[in-house]
Amino acid sequence: MRIVRFVSGRQPRYGVVEGAVVREVEGDIFGKFIVTDRTHSLKRIRFLAPTEPSKIVGVGLNYRDHVDEMKLHTPDEPIIFLKPPSATLPHRGRITYPKVCGRLDYEAELGIVIKRTARAVPVGKAHRYILGYVCFNDVTARDLQRKDGQWTRAKSFDTFAPFGPWIETDLDLSDAPIRALLNGVIRQESNINNLIFEVPYLIHFVSTVMTLYPGDVITTGTPSGVSPMRPGDTIEIEVEGIGRLSNSVVAES
Repeated sequence: MRIVRFVSGRQPRYGVVEGAVVREVEGDIFGKFIVTDRTHSLKRIRFLAPTEPSKIVGVGLNYRDHVDEMKLHTPDEPIIFLKPPSATLPHRGRITYPKVCGRLDYEAELGIVIKRTARAVPVGKAHRYILGYVCFNDVTARDLQRKDGQWTRAKSFDTFAPFGPWIETDLDLSDAPIRALLNGVIRQESNINNLIFEVPYLIHFVSTVMTLYPGDVITTGTPSGVSPMRPGDTIEIEVEGIGRLSNSVVAES
């Protein structure tokens, strides 16, 4: 099932994508809801970020090829960082290239959407806390990351957390190719099965550090091939089984 958040009139709504149509839902997507007969054209809706997370927890260096690319050592445990809710951006939204940034990189990632409050979740029960999955772009001001020696500023500007286009509730993690396409050209290509730390362990690890709430997102790291974007570019993140997240890049006014 694909759950999409969108605007109809002036009201944010949730719906279920069925082909070229979105059917509105009533109820709580994190609990019980029903699918109604009210429909919208998928081509004509205005997408919103699929959730309003209290936090976005990023995982760094979680593909071996990216570790090699960055000339770093494979971590013994997940390296985590936070992106603020103010950084969220929906499908078709515009990524702002900050004036203070000298190099702005895309990072194709799989995002995990949390279904219910999670604290110290055992690995074997992690699946119970997953609502679904999204395509995620961990936009990073690479030069600021290197300058600061830590990641907060470089990954926290407004619009630096595009995710969507919807939540896919059923994804085969044993074989899910992931790609980044810059202006239609494939720049990153790997598979979710190449993660160093897998999805259930990430939920366990993060939830032992901080409580996760419904709608929170854990991003799972990026493969090799990260490179710069510029104003005027279009960046697309694709995970087979979910779909394609598309965003344009604009200069800060």
